[in-house]
Amino acid sequence: MRMFKEGVNQASGMSHMKNKKPVRVIAIASGKGGVGKTNLSVNLGISFCKLGQKVALLDADMGLANVDILLGLHPNYNLTHVLSGEKSLDDIVVEGPSGLKVIPASSGVQHMAEMGTMEQAGIINAFSEFQEDIDLLLVDTAAGIHGGVVNFARACQEVIVVVCDEPTSLTDAYALIKLLNRDHGLNRFHVVTNMVESLQHGQALYQKLCKVTDQYLEVALYFTGAVPFDKTLRKSVQKQQAVVESSPNSQVSIAIKHLAKKINSWPVQRGAAGYLEFFVERLIQSSQMEESTG
Repeated sequence: MRMFKEGVNQASGMSHMKNKKPVRVIAIASGKGGVGKTNLSVNLGISFCKLGQKVALLDADMGLANVDILLGLHPNYNLTHVLSGEKSLDDIVVEGPSGLKVIPASSGVQHMAEMGTMEQAGIINAFSEFQEDIDLLLVDTAAGIHGGVVNFARACQEVIVVVCDEPTSLTDAYALIKLLNRDHGLNRFHVVTNMVESLQHGQALYQKLCKVTDQYLEVALYFTGAVPFDKTLRKSVQKQQAVVESSPNSQVSIAIKHLAKKINSWPVQRGAAGYLEFFVERLIQSSQMEESTG
């Protein structure tokens, strides 16, 4: 643990990072599993690449990582090797379809699932030396509301919450938003409704969530879009291919590409909040706060 504390202390005193250009950093989260969050992350990442963006996708599910599996990739190294100090972040990056840079986590490694916030900061500290030239970092968090999800989400500039038409999906999404709002001061969230029957169905789900947040929280929810249920997606998953690659004209692919264009139009935050440095420093703050209160 000592090496991580030293790394965090060094990063917290850094005045700049090597990658000094505005980089959009977006978390894709969900209150529960099974809502299609990782599939959305992968296909959005590829869609951004097709729009001419240089994109990295961080698999931040430290216990059940599956971004590489969905894309049929076979990385030799993952975040466990960064955590141990064996490899740098640049060493473990693998290239996916359309130039998507994937930063793989490890699947089924109990230690990774139980990582403390100082160890998380040790991994994210690696971004201070990250050499990849990127415009956008997507962070595919684990499902749920445990500490790792919260720390990654609050470190990002924008948070997209994915929900589907299940009561537990909406209640757990509310729990995640409530935690990020009340304990960490986040007051703006983007909502994507997934596996819906129509745009109207998706908007109705969004309104259900808004009705509860409007009543109990001081937050703003923005409807980013709806992605339809499409059997084509399941076929792509079985082939370990992204649906926007294997079936670009399917309903689900068209919807995801539309989402990517909409998100791509969001303004990029500049100043300190416009760099990966912001991502690193926010996570370090989370770790230090938890250590001081622990």
